[in-house]
Amino acid sequence: MTDAFISDPRPLLAVLVSFVAAFLIVASHRSPNVREGWTIAAAVAKFGIVASMLPAVLEGAVFEWSLGAFLPGIEFALRADALGMLFAFLASGLWIVTSFYSIGYMRGNDETNQTRYFAAFAVSLSATMGIAFAGNLVTIFVFYEILSIATYPLVAHDETPEARSAGRKYLAYTMFGGGVLVLAGTALVYLIAGNVSFTAGGIQELANADPGLAMLAFFLLAIGFGVKAGIMPLHQWLPEAMVAPTPVSGLLHAVAVVKSGAFGVSRVVLDVFGPELVFNLSLPFGFSAGLVLSTIGAITLTAASIIALRKDHLKQRLAYSTVSQLSYIILGLGLFGWYGLVGALLHIPAHAFMKLTLFFCAGNLHVSTHTDYISEMAGIGKRMPLTMGAFTVASLGMAGIPLLAGFVSKYYMLIGGIRMGARLTPIAYYLAGALLLSGVLNIAYFWPVIYTAFFEAEDDHDAKPLVDFRMGGESRSTLPATDGGHPEDDADESADVDDVVERAEGSEGHSEPGDADARADSDIPDAELDDLPTDEEGVVRPDFNTSERDFSEPAERVDTGDYAVDSRPSDADVPFGVGRGDDDAVERTETGDDADDDVGTESGIADAHGDSDDTDDHGDHDDHGHAGGPPAGGWRHIRGLDVLRGRESTWFTLGPILTAMSLAVLLGVIPYEMGFLELIELIVDTRLPEEAMRP
Repeated sequence: MTDAFISDPRPLLAVLVSFVAAFLIVASHRSPNVREGWTIAAAVAKFGIVASMLPAVLEGAVFEWSLGAFLPGIEFALRADALGMLFAFLASGLWIVTSFYSIGYMRGNDETNQTRYFAAFAVSLSATMGIAFAGNLVTIFVFYEILSIATYPLVAHDETPEARSAGRKYLAYTMFGGGVLVLAGTALVYLIAGNVSFTAGGIQELANADPGLAMLAFFLLAIGFGVKAGIMPLHQWLPEAMVAPTPVSGLLHAVAVVKSGAFGVSRVVLDVFGPELVFNLSLPFGFSAGLVLSTIGAITLTAASIIALRKDHLKQRLAYSTVSQLSYIILGLGLFGWYGLVGALLHIPAHAFMKLTLFFCAGNLHVSTHTDYISEMAGIGKRMPLTMGAFTVASLGMAGIPLLAGFVSKYYMLIGGIRMGARLTPIAYYLAGALLLSGVLNIAYFWPVIYTAFFEAEDDHDAKPLVDFRMGGESRSTLPATDGGHPEDDADESADVDDVVERAEGSEGHSEPGDADARADSDIPDAELDDLPTDEEGVVRPDFNTSERDFSEPAERVDTGDYAVDSRPSDADVPFGVGRGDDDAVERTETGDDADDDVGTESGIADAHGDSDDTDDHGDHDDHGHAGGPPAGGWRHIRGLDVLRGRESTWFTLGPILTAMSLAVLLGVIPYEMGFLELIELIVDTRLPEEAMRP
């Protein structure tokens, strides 16, 4: 099919609409309803502009608009072709859903700086549209960097030391790391080919260039874009960025930001080098550039799935799941063949719908119950039936269960790996094996959440599904306030607290003289008075000159391991896990909290997590009398009509959750009717040589 180029400003309008909306949002900061009205209006307008181009693009048309030249032969060009339309149609549609969810989440969680949040969100969507419609490597690099800058305020939104540190790491990896590699690769492509425009099937001059230079340019670009896609070992920014509000985690870290990385790799494979050249660029031991790319994806998806197994914090588990799932796309792009490429591109919308549902569910749990840890979710399914039901459906899709979006994309990639192994290289069989193994691991790390929510009870909680804890799990409730069957355990725990209190009082000299447990004077070692510092008159005085340090010089930095990003190891400091010990009890004693009152209360659970900052946050917006986990007496059971009346949560959050879940189901059942599979087949058919076309 020959592309018909149409000069049209709509790609530019799709970029500008949310950028203009950002100024209107800031101008309306005194009126939240007007501010959020601009957000929704811009989202609908952007989607309308993008959707208006879809029918013509499916017929082979390409909309383009140039804003002038950077350098001779390099224009600042925007072009809406089939591949760009795939990403733009997805991101613009989901911005509408996320805008409604953001209203419910930000208001329900009583977040600060909401105007800045919505404005930064709008600018981020402008950058995302620019990435989708970029006509060459220079244009995509510019918007790639703008996206990093625009999303920094969202990652660091909470303004805590942890959030600021996560934001700095995010910029260091994506802007100063990945961005520099993309720029270097772009310059090298221009040097050896004299052209950086995206061309269906690859830039022809690269096929005739020096193979060594071509391979270097390929890996510079692939790794540079792969940083945003979370490939290992360049993934550390993504789990730490989960400190951002959940809508940010959902759209930007499950759709826009991480998908911009995967989309960039797709552009490099399909429109810069071409699938055939990527497969023919040979390396030692029978590997090609494409197989190396797929191998990196296979290693990442397996390792990230194993790490996700050990995460007790729900958003952290979802973050490593994102690292794993994005690697499916990277793996599929390296499979030379029709099925592999179709599966890789189809996983872009499939993962977006499923992961957005999961993040929305996690955010709704936080807003409604302030519960973030899987070990505290026993029985939460009866308190949040719709939320946890949607979470279950999306989890099954992530694991590749039929009739859901994840099954279709993984099926195509599996067939692509097997066909490539049979026809071209046996190495592809190992890639197909990695896909199957990852499906099993997906079940392993999602099943504990579902099992704990629906099949555990607060008064008889068994933590077996969590790997964090000792073999066999816990045989009683994680929260003594809801533990109904083991009073002797509670007594033992109280005795432990009493011992700590007694030791603390004894150390402060509060024990009574007649107390049998008080320490006798004979137990205290005699001090050597002659060794104490004295002045000239023989009076004992402390010696303050114990250091020879020159205080005019800055102190030497000592790595204590307790900086902002390490101050809360969320997967160890759970109430009954590895991180709990006498230190927690002493901390509670020193704050003057009564041991009995601590159990099941806001401060007690926050202290058990080892994070006083979270206690403050919960205290600001907690109207449930607790700060995570079931309250005293267990979860309130919400049924049928109560859910429809909004007793579970506001429909500003429930509506987007059910919408995203429905899209994941529809893509698994009717992928052609939704337009995505038809669009993807058009993309692949125009990028492969005849011998590798559709079977």
